[in-house]
Amino acid sequence: MSALDEVLARAQRLVGRWEDEDCGTVTVKDFCRYAAALNDADYIRRAREQDAAGAPVEAPALFLAATMSWEDGPPERELRPDGLAARESPCTDGLPVRQVHGGQSVRLLRPPVAGSRVTASRAVTSAERKQGRSGPFVLLGLATRFTTADGTELTTVDETIVVQEALDPAGAA
Repeated sequence: MSALDEVLARAQRLVGRWEDEDCGTVTVKDFCRYAAALNDADYIRRAREQDAAGAPVEAPALFLAATMSWEDGPPERELRPDGLAARESPCTDGLPVRQVHGGQSVRLLRPPVAGSRVTASRAVTSAERKQGRSGPFVLLGLATRFTTADGTELTTVDETIVVQEALDPAGAA
């Protein structure tokens, strides 16, 4: 069985199986760190003023969609040869493949408010083997739904991952 066949088989077993991750309680500090990475000093000033006044503080628009992980991240030695963490590499653990993002659709329903507990629910939504000019590949469809503790949907992210055979035995791109 080729590496792509194995990715496809793993993904097909997971289609429609949702897994929840507790993202914890989002804070004004989290929002401001994201805004600082975007060099959005105006957001930081407004958020700090609202927080000091006791007013609710909403996250920047793409805060949830842009957060790849709620953990500190793996040590460098645990990254895959293509630079991704195993968590961002569904169905590929231990296989000599490389990945690229094939597109993303984000639906912003409601911004999270500081103090809200957020859950990310993720699932593989599709898996297809394809043939292109550069050879065979697998398209993985993934969905992530971000909700509050009471079930209010905040953001939904649908994305496509393109998985190809690695160019060398070590799995490097």
